[in-house]
Amino acid sequence: MMPRCFGFFCLLLASTLVFSQNPAGKTAPPKSEVLKFTFEKSKIFPGTTRDYWVYIPAQYDPAKPACVYVNQDGLQYNAPAVFDKLIQEKQMPITIGVFVMHGRVKAQDSSSLDRFNRSFEYDGLGDAYARFLLEELLPEVEKQKATNGRAIRLSQDGNDRCIGGASSGAICAFTAAWERPDAFSRVFSAIGTYVGLRGGHNYSTLVRKFEPKALRVFLEDGANDLNIYGGDWWIANQAMERSLTFMGYEVAHSWGDGGHNGKHASEIFPEAMKWLWRDYPAPVKKGQGSPQLQDILLPGENWKLVKSGFKSTEGPCVNAQGEVYFNDVPAEKTYKVLADGGVELAIAESKRGDGQAFGPDGRLYAVAGGASQILAYEKGVPVVVAEGFRGNDIVVRHDGSAYVTNPGWDGKEPSKVWLISKGEKKVVDTGLKFSNGICLSPDQSLLYVADSRSHWVYSYQVKKDGSLAHKQKYFHLHVSDNADDSGADGLRVDCDGRLYVATRLGLQVCDQAGRVNCIIPTPNGKCSNLTFGGKDFDILYVTCGDSLYQRKVKTKGALNFLAPIKPAVPRL
Repeated sequence: MMPRCFGFFCLLLASTLVFSQNPAGKTAPPKSEVLKFTFEKSKIFPGTTRDYWVYIPAQYDPAKPACVYVNQDGLQYNAPAVFDKLIQEKQMPITIGVFVMHGRVKAQDSSSLDRFNRSFEYDGLGDAYARFLLEELLPEVEKQKATNGRAIRLSQDGNDRCIGGASSGAICAFTAAWERPDAFSRVFSAIGTYVGLRGGHNYSTLVRKFEPKALRVFLEDGANDLNIYGGDWWIANQAMERSLTFMGYEVAHSWGDGGHNGKHASEIFPEAMKWLWRDYPAPVKKGQGSPQLQDILLPGENWKLVKSGFKSTEGPCVNAQGEVYFNDVPAEKTYKVLADGGVELAIAESKRGDGQAFGPDGRLYAVAGGASQILAYEKGVPVVVAEGFRGNDIVVRHDGSAYVTNPGWDGKEPSKVWLISKGEKKVVDTGLKFSNGICLSPDQSLLYVADSRSHWVYSYQVKKDGSLAHKQKYFHLHVSDNADDSGADGLRVDCDGRLYVATRLGLQVCDQAGRVNCIIPTPNGKCSNLTFGGKDFDILYVTCGDSLYQRKVKTKGALNFLAPIKPAVPRL
């Protein structure tokens, strides 16, 4: 027996293009054209071949790039006829439609099956399919010509682009927009597969945690949709609608009693398109975000570039005056952020300085990886505090003692955490896969250590003599779909006890109970470390590959080299 989940796909393969007839007395829409092509040159999905169709409305003028609608699983919903009518009635802008099938890797001979890439391309989270569209397919579309020789020019503005699909094609459309809201701001989702096939069940949670994006979403489903091993489609789509509504997104839905097919979606497709394109060209707005995000972020305050062009930024830290220092590790230089926002060289030869932190004595303590030393700088002059191991990151307590992570870079030695106190060093923990970022709780009773090669940040109780007790995998991080670990790196805490973790997904903000409340992406998608800076310690500085960014926030950083602060008891 054929599995039920293939029913909708088979319906798609059998579908044909049908244009609506006009009632008597109605002016027929101008004649559009639909062209068919084949694409076989993908590097993102190597070896695949797929057909795609390009709808070009009669009103299209190549002098102005057209808006774009992309649909997975090819032609659906009688879309060309719907677009003809809506464009003529000015219910949607002049739009070129791109209707693309999933890829297949053709079998080598007739005795073997093709490899069907539909679930691989559509159901998984991550940016691969968005990159396929933006880097490969849409540029290929622009190489084609309409039958009268007109060039095909597509708008590059996400506000001019809509993407849609059904079932796995729907979650694929949402993923493409979620990953690249700058490229797709409007989403049509029919009987969406937001269930546990390749991680889609996580979306209803992730939507509630990520800083909102500029997206407008229309959801369709029926009460008799699939309920199989991967999950319950009907419940999953309602969960998505509730999550989007909770976060203040522009979201609409049409619920029916149908099953896993395209009947209801085809019926409501014209109204969905009107809603998605309503008030165009006004830009799609971002949601307001959760109460937890609103407690951190200031309305209207976004990331600002401090400076770019570095090789690899790391080790941001702040002194008692709120001045921020950071490293360019491969260049072996340390920089200081000036009060006017400029950047100046602070240390010309840092010996591959990595993590660093100020101490209560006002000195800058730095992990000099190139020399396997811990250095303390006073007026730019370094003094060796400890040596004999290649460290990574460092935190200095109010009493002057310091903890340093030693990842075990080559895998031959175990990962360690060192305590440096009163001129002596000793190992106080081993056993993490790759110890990385490190900081103390605001009251300095707990030490937090990021394990980059897992999804955990560990918590230890700090004993009176500086040794560690009660080690626990405590902070549970989210992991991107294209990675095996969180990549957790730099750590900082604010005065309310929140832990900020630099990860592959951006800054994951955890409450004191160890739960991720918020995820704040960075502008370039990179994130290695962070600190709070500025005279009131309410500006987040984040090192992001070749760039340093800043963002003013509502919260204030807790400085571990100052006197401990006891935050309020967390909500459990």
